[in-house]
Amino acid sequence: MYSSIDISKEAIKMAISSREEEKEYERTLKDKGIKVAAVDIGGSLNESILKIVERALVASKRSGVIKDTHVEDGAIAGATRDAISQVSGRANNLNVGGKIGIARGGEHICVAIFLSIGLLHLNEVVIGLGHRSLQE
Repeated sequence: MYSSIDISKEAIKMAISSREEEKEYERTLKDKGIKVAAVDIGGSLNESILKIVERALVASKRSGVIKDTHVEDGAIAGATRDAISQVSGRANNLNVGGKIGIARGGEHICVAIFLSIGLLHLNEVVIGLGHRSLQE
């Protein structure tokens, strides 16, 4: 059985991985019974919140992390909004680019958001994490 810490680590790994690493993690974790997904995001954070939640939902369903039910949709949406709230203070009204990593093992679902915040020639980096529990 996996803890929320174990699944959080996998979501973070997915969020910070390259596309090649992502595929490797996905294969390795599938053998361990952990489902993962990742999707790129970008744009003005304030204008993109709904789009970020939608992208997390679509990626989760497409990769089999969740089923198409309102309960599981709500878990992903809620965890994604938690992660956004953790990064929004640093990225308010600024352009961001990054990735969402999602992991599910047992009853734990975690969503990690890893962003680079464009500010002239200085790039700030920030990460946010949300967690929900769902019955298996």
